Order: sequence, then C-alpha cells, then structure tokens
Amino acid sequence: MSRLRGFILRTSNLTKRFGGLVAVNNVNLGVKPNTIHAIIGPNGAGKTTLFNLITGVLKPTSGRVFFEDRDITGKPPHAISALGITRSFQVYSIFPNLTVLENIRLAVQASWGRMKWDFLRPVTSYREVTWEAMRIASITGLYARTGLLARDLTPGDKRKLEIAMALAGKPKLIALDEPTAGVSTEEVPSITRLVRRLRDEMGKTVVVIEHKIDVVLELADTVSVMSQGSIIAEGPPREIVENREVQRIYLGE
Repeated sequence: MSRLRGFILRTSNLTKRFGGLVAVNNVNLGVKPNTIHAIIGPNGAGKTTLFNLITGVLKPTSGRVFFEDRDITGKPPHAISALGITRSFQVYSIFPNLTVLENIRLAVQASWGRMKWDFLRPVTSYREVTWEAMRIASITGLYARTGLLARDLTPGDKRKLEIAMALAGKPKLIALDEPTAGVSTEEVPSITRLVRRLRDEMGKTVVVIEHKIDVVLELADTVSVMSQGSIIAEGPPREIVENREVQRIYLGE
C-alpha cells in the first residue's frame, strides 16, 4: 500500500535489547509526510536509541522499520541516508577546524556520489558544489558566517550548521536529536523558525527529539511520549500536555 497508510516512516514492533535491558520495547511509530513529529520523554526513555534504530546506527533485536514503501530494517546509515533520511546528533557532529562553507561543501560533495572518488581535482574546482553549499548556507541563516571556523560559532549556529549538513543530501526526512540542547534562550527562536521552514517552505518531514515543552508545543503537529522504552501516549501537543499519565510520568505531577 502506498506510503504505508499515509505514513512516510513507520516502525512495527521495534525492539532493542542490550543484554537484560530493553531500551526500545515493541514501538509502533507512524510519521506522516510533511509534518513535524516530536518524540519526548524523560532521560533514559529510549528516544535516542529509537533514532539510532531508524537511521541504521543500531540494528534492532526484533521488529521492522519502513520508509515510504521500503523495508529499511538493519540497513547501514549510508544506505538509509541515500534513501532520504538524514539526522543530527546530541553532540555536535561538525568539523570544528574547518569553515562553515567547508563543512557544508564536504557534506554536499559526499552526497554527490559521482564526485566522491575523484581525488585528482580540488573541491574548489567544482563550482556547482560551492554554489549548492552557499544556497544551503543562505537557507539556514549561515550565509554571513560561511568564512568563520565552525568552532567559533555560537551554539545555536552550530546547530544550524548540523541542519545545513543534513540538508546537503536532499533528504525527504530529517531526524533532529535535541536541536535546542545547549542553545541560549535568545537563540532558540531562530532554531524553531528554521525547523518550521524545513516543513513549510522545503516540504521536509521532521522527526525531532526535544526536552523543551514550549518548543514542542510551538513546533509539533504530533507528539509521541516515550517511557521505559515504550510509547505511552501520542497525539496533538495540547492533548498530550493534558494527558494525566504523561503529567505523572514525564512532568512529575
């Protein structure tokens, strides 16, 4: 069935065990295309492990992962990225001693397979790569910072750079692991605007792990709440914050 009953991404009874620890327990997640789907929950709930299973960093103990109409269970990260899923990480995954432009340009070059193994020409000779990198820098609000070393960026701009590098592969779905973590209060609005732009102007599907409830309420179309490896509630943001079980487990009320 096309798009698996309206879902661009779906997991079926997805489970991951580490010895006696069940980190993800029979998770059935459905993400609709061109939406922002937030995954929330206390520390240790299994959110990042779920991301790692979806993006191929980990292989599941059991269960399946489907993207569009394809079973991607257990495929390596590079293969999943080529199919249209890219991600960011909790810890910055950028090259600190390269400029913003060089970071994005490397990501663009890596995504263009026809150029990957041509070591005989400098990347600067590929004008189309630089043009694409500058286009992405403009989209993500980094155009004026392309000459800065990545290590000298503010935390918020480092998060934008990660998103820019994820965009280099022209993904259909972007998985963001705590995009506002470590970001100052003043910079959070620019991150949320960028995430909304991914959906509204670029037509991307975004799956985001986020701890800031105000950010979730502002951004998400759908929220899934995880606790002890399982999804315990799912629905629109306002419905989730009024759920008594969510309040008890996640909010501590």
